[in-house]
Amino acid sequence: MLKYTVKRLLMMIPALLGITVVSFAVMHLAPGRPTDLMTDLNPQVTLEAKQRLIELYGLDRPLHEQYLSWLVRLVRLDFGRSFSPDRRPVLDKIVERLPVTLALNVASLMIILMISLPVGIISAVRAGGVFDRLSTVILFIGFAAPSFWLALLGMRLFGVDLGWLPISGLTSLDFDQLSPGRKLIDLARHLVLPLTISTIGGLAGLSRYMRSNMLEVIRQDYLTTARAKGLPERVVIGKHALRNALIPVITILGLSVPGLIGGSVIMESIFAIPGLGQLFYTAVMSRDYPLVMGGLVIGAVLTLLGNLLADLGYAWVDPRVRDAAFK
Repeated sequence: MLKYTVKRLLMMIPALLGITVVSFAVMHLAPGRPTDLMTDLNPQVTLEAKQRLIELYGLDRPLHEQYLSWLVRLVRLDFGRSFSPDRRPVLDKIVERLPVTLALNVASLMIILMISLPVGIISAVRAGGVFDRLSTVILFIGFAAPSFWLALLGMRLFGVDLGWLPISGLTSLDFDQLSPGRKLIDLARHLVLPLTISTIGGLAGLSRYMRSNMLEVIRQDYLTTARAKGLPERVVIGKHALRNALIPVITILGLSVPGLIGGSVIMESIFAIPGLGQLFYTAVMSRDYPLVMGGLVIGAVLTLLGNLLADLGYAWVDPRVRDAAFK
């Protein structure tokens, strides 16, 4: 297992380099420069001032020199400084917003798993029944409804009309004056709407995957044999069928790892949540090359790690995969 994991980690290095080369080239091929946003709207800026800004950011150097310089800093985990007026280190900006985005997306994923997996299993076991049909209709209505539309409806109903929940930010204005218990309640009230809206969109897909996989597994002959031996139904479903039905679901979970950091730009923008999704969107709009590359590198690393975790999950669930991969 350790040898296989180390081998896969080493294989990730050339893949990551290829991703960074393509991303760096495509990003610099986009029309315009970061300095244009600082100078074009100011008629008093001279050509000499524009040139000095270009030289300050190193944009006058050949593209391959810019990439090699960035790559050398990356080895030291130095993503450079943002092109924004504050000129803060990119890593500081990412670390500052990382806990918010990570907490929101991990909590949303956990809620989705706790609801969708049981719903998918019960729907498969009772296929064609009332629960199966009702859950299918409800989940696909939630899946079809645009998340931004649901967010706006929730803000209007629960925030404006009823006044039950806050509609923006993570804390209230008087958060610092509240007691620890009241702070926890205040934070929870701010998270109810974003978590609910982000959860609704993910329930349908995962639960349907679980249902279809379970339907295929429970028709296998080895489960018929297990029932014939007198094993309880809960053991047949929960122990023998569930492990094999989880294999495709593990793929989805592995691919969802980058989303834990990337966040949801729509949710963070609508609810004014200072997360990484909103930060990277702003960086793209302002052509903040160092910050954009920082986000792309993190996303690429997480994607590769997600694939590795999915492969390890396969081996844990299916002994046949484990024997083939680790022999």
